Amino acid sequence: MDAREQPDPHWHKSSYSGGGNGNCVEVALTGNRAAVRDSKDTTGTPLSFPTPAWQAFLTTLTEHHA
Repeated sequence: MDAREQPDPHWHKSSYSGGGNGNCVEVALTGNRAAVRDSKDTTGTPLSFPTPAWQAFLTTLTEHHA
């Protein structure tokens, strides 16, 4: 099930999002998908990625910011 289809997905705010400037990204994980949205527009349609693609993205970020 996609996070957009869940009645109340659990959204997590990114620890890399900007401090108090409002530029925040939130992610909701389901079994096989990761939904990503702008925290300033929580009613908008989130982007949705297969979980392995999201994990690869996070790994790449971690490697480049280590």
